[in-house]
Amino acid sequence: MTSSAAPTDLLDRARAWADADPDPGTRAELEELLVAVESGDEAARADLADRFDGTLEFGTAGLRGAMGAGPNRMNRVVVTRAAAGLASYLVDQAEGGHAGRGAVVIGYDARHLSEQFAQDSAEVISGAGLDVWLLPRPLPTPVLAFAIQELGCVAGVMVTASHNPPQDNGYKVYLGDGSQIVPPADTQIAERIAAVGELTSVPRAKGARVLDEEVVDSYLDTAAALAGDGPRDLDVVYTPLHGVGGTTVAQVLETAGFAAPRMVEQQEQPDPEFSTVAFPNPEEEGAMDLALELAARTDADLVVANDPDADRCAAAVPTPTGWRMLRGDEVGALLGLHLVRRGVTGTLATSIVSSSLLGKIAAAAGLPYVETLTGFKWIGRVEGLSFGYEEALGYCCDPEHVKDKDGVSALLLLCEMAAEAKAAGRSLLDLLDDLAQEHGLHATDQVSVRVEDVSLISDAMRRLRAQPPTVLGGLAVEGVDDLAEGSADLPPTEGLRYRLADGARVVVRPSGTEPKLKAYLEVVVPVRDEPVEAARIAAATRLDALAGDVRAALGL
Repeated sequence: MTSSAAPTDLLDRARAWADADPDPGTRAELEELLVAVESGDEAARADLADRFDGTLEFGTAGLRGAMGAGPNRMNRVVVTRAAAGLASYLVDQAEGGHAGRGAVVIGYDARHLSEQFAQDSAEVISGAGLDVWLLPRPLPTPVLAFAIQELGCVAGVMVTASHNPPQDNGYKVYLGDGSQIVPPADTQIAERIAAVGELTSVPRAKGARVLDEEVVDSYLDTAAALAGDGPRDLDVVYTPLHGVGGTTVAQVLETAGFAAPRMVEQQEQPDPEFSTVAFPNPEEEGAMDLALELAARTDADLVVANDPDADRCAAAVPTPTGWRMLRGDEVGALLGLHLVRRGVTGTLATSIVSSSLLGKIAAAAGLPYVETLTGFKWIGRVEGLSFGYEEALGYCCDPEHVKDKDGVSALLLLCEMAAEAKAAGRSLLDLLDDLAQEHGLHATDQVSVRVEDVSLISDAMRRLRAQPPTVLGGLAVEGVDDLAEGSADLPPTEGLRYRLADGARVVVRPSGTEPKLKAYLEVVVPVRDEPVEAARIAAATRLDALAGDVRAALGL
């Protein structure tokens, strides 16, 4: 008996999906859900409706979402259709003379079903007549980004959900320049995905070539070569957070002349359940606890971490009162300063939600500076880029070889900086103080609101546009940029930027990968004759006031 709350067409679509699903696990999951729905289980009905409420959207971030049966989940059906749409796009590009009919390289991390999704993609893209190369094992995302350019491919696919929770997976697409897709490629690929017919009509072939370790070794050598000659005395604690960075980081550090890091043993091996952390993101509270405990026990000089696919890097440093995590903006400024001092000559770039300090570092060095929309799909495409970063722990230190964030090379350069500072009797915090004295103390923070109902995000953005605040944190709002309108420098994107008195600013935008509304805060406090610590305290007070007013304005 069909529940009145479960329309017949929903049940029919679910049964048809189950019949076509090549994965016995998700097929059984869906069949069990259908039985529960037909018995009148309202929770099961709501679950089924959500799974079939549209499709998982393909955009500039590719695909990302919870795994499970149905078009609104990550599964083998959705991945097969995505691969078929991508292959169709690449064939059309080649036939239109926009690109050669070259190879596609596919990488994957150690999450549940990542290797299966990679194999399905390889068979579908091979079936479309394109050459396909698979990376030899679960590897960091920057290895895939590197391989695209190293091997001269027309595109790349990385199966990963980065730092998302264990139930998620994702699908990142890169084009032949080694950068992630941007409009209009994303919509053109999405149109071809939507045009894919029945799965039985999608040709598949077993022609993919599994690469040997040569491309991995080439990446390792290239990354290690970023470090110059200099001090190597540094006691490092490292955690890959149950991801795929462990072996890669250890090899790069060794090749560059550093001693092996102290590895957080409980998090050293890949674990798709991320069993020691609530959320496998080094920015999240508690994720770094084991690493910081190990550092405190061993009196280490530096703590470094990667997220599970090792495209991000986090760091913590000792202080007289305990260990302190560095913010992404602080690490970005340090890496930018380090590369400037080493003589880079290209453009420095960061995103509109990151600190403005990098722009002042660039100006002082006489270098070009660019702000882009969020995401390395934009930063990696900056003309003449020599260094780019965004506040969410992403750093591109070698754009000639990796036009994406690379947590491995960033980690190496941080270790190099820390070793140089230690040899001079100083620390990374001393270098940050130097920057504050030269350019003012730039302090950043973030207000992040996770919602169950994503419509609350659009409601909040409408309220902000209808009733714009005139004062935030005691600072007058001197101007508002509606980022949805675009500008000569930026394509349109959903967001609002508030320019406040005294160089402060707030940017409000929905997250591109999670059901969150985020506000990015920055204040600038001059440092004159008083200690930097006094400016730091003043900045913290201003940020607290700013965060309180922003939360009230968001109304969530």
